[in-house]
Amino acid sequence: MLEACFQQAILLKSILETVREFVTECNLDCNDSGIALQATENYHVALFASMLRSYGFDPYRCDRNLPLGLNLTNLSKILKCARNDDILTLKTDDDGDVLSLVFESKDSDPLSSYDFKLMDIDSEHLDILETTYEAVIQMPSTKFQEIVHDLFTLSDFITIECTKGGIKFSADGEIGKGSVTVETGSSLDNGEESTIVELNQSVSMSFAVKYLVSFTKTTPLSSCVGLKLTADVPLLPD
Repeated sequence: MLEACFQQAILLKSILETVREFVTECNLDCNDSGIALQATENYHVALFASMLRSYGFDPYRCDRNLPLGLNLTNLSKILKCARNDDILTLKTDDDGDVLSLVFESKDSDPLSSYDFKLMDIDSEHLDILETTYEAVIQMPSTKFQEIVHDLFTLSDFITIECTKGGIKFSADGEIGKGSVTVETGSSLDNGEESTIVELNQSVSMSFAVKYLVSFTKTTPLSSCVGLKLTADVPLLPD
């Protein structure tokens, strides 16, 4: 059987909300190490991959490899019934065709439970190749989200230029152009609010904003975001 308890429902809600930007159906691949999810949209421009380790749940149990086929549109309707800070528990039997979701409030009595029908979904796991990146950026995830949303008003594309002086985000569209420059700082001085760049070579690349907007839906999962860039290789946000 599977039992996986999220201490905050927002974790699963944010992940699945992002995946819905790419696909309407997907598998959660569960095993004793945790829960993995991978999705790519039809044009294979963007790939979303997530691994939720078993030690991040309390409790977690998975007796055997178990794929959970989900219709994300229908599941999102159920997840809207959970508040972001509710405790969310997923349960299913090894041969079950139903996923049980239990929402538990931390500050009051209500306990809600729902049964969600699972699907049989054929899916292919894509390997993500190890790459040496020319620039590795670490910055506050909320700052990155704000920049992407602000520049989205100008153009369908954002250019990210990374140099020793910092990172410049720019957009040039029909209504005008704009840019945001973020200087690098010391992690010792600023902690999680700092922006750090590991640079082997200056990089300038352009990306479709709609995909960056989709990725920023996972902002609640972490205070920091990593951006890895190298010429002629897809951007890796993590």
